[in-house]
Amino acid sequence: MTNALRLTALSVVLLGFARPAIAQVEFRPAPGAALGPFTEAVRVGNLLFLSGMIGTDSTGTLVKGGIEAETRQTLENIRRAVVRNGLTMDRVVKCTAFLADIAEWPAMNQVYVTFFPGPKPARSALGGVKLVRDARVEIECIAALR
Repeated sequence: MTNALRLTALSVVLLGFARPAIAQVEFRPAPGAALGPFTEAVRVGNLLFLSGMIGTDSTGTLVKGGIEAETRQTLENIRRAVVRNGLTMDRVVKCTAFLADIAEWPAMNQVYVTFFPGPKPARSALGGVKLVRDARVEIECIAALR
């Protein structure tokens, strides 16, 4: 076999293995009835995307007590979803916080940091938005699978 033919054959073999991997997508609904037309979490490759969550209790009622109580319940809901998917909060790599009033940012942060005692996830925030059920805060997250 000539060198040119060997190189061509090797190229065909290598190109056959060089196809990009197609990320597996898996929809992971929450247990029980959904509060809307969405999935609690979607795994794409090695990432887990969590839908935005608000501070509702187990009955679906928004907790009372203002931004601190809602932030605590929101993050507890996120923690439960993360654990249901076999992870811990230290695997959360990105969060987006939506606040009805950006002036409540410092109070939200005081609770937020208690859920991430180690390195903090990357984060974005928006304020002055009308949230479902008149919530004060909604947070969505992305976690990295092991």
